Amino acid sequence: MKFLLNLFVGCFLFLSAPALMHQAHAAESNLQIVESFNHGDKVQNPNDPDSKRKQEIMFIMGIPLLIMLISTAVLGIAMGVFGKKVFVAHMVLASLSLCLAVVHAIVGLVWFFPF
Repeated sequence: MKFLLNLFVGCFLFLSAPALMHQAHAAESNLQIVESFNHGDKVQNPNDPDSKRKQEIMFIMGIPLLIMLISTAVLGIAMGVFGKKVFVAHMVLASLSLCLAVVHAIVGLVWFFPF
């Protein structure tokens, strides 16, 4: 009986050793990957614009956004106060303003969030 128990334990250890060694190697490689992120070695994408160009792009996107927001407000006031029939134009400008505002916010978060 003792022989069978020793045989079972020996076979178990023999068969599980590669898996245990693989887990240890995987933990080491995972640690190396995490350390490579901590070193701050950033690879600069050649197509990525610099910070000044990013600010220019955001400014260029902001100008039509402000124009559309002001136009939407003017049409809303004309409709509400003066009774003009500009509902469709008001809604079209409002939807375009909303789309550009969402794009402007997403681009701003992606480019400038980590400061």
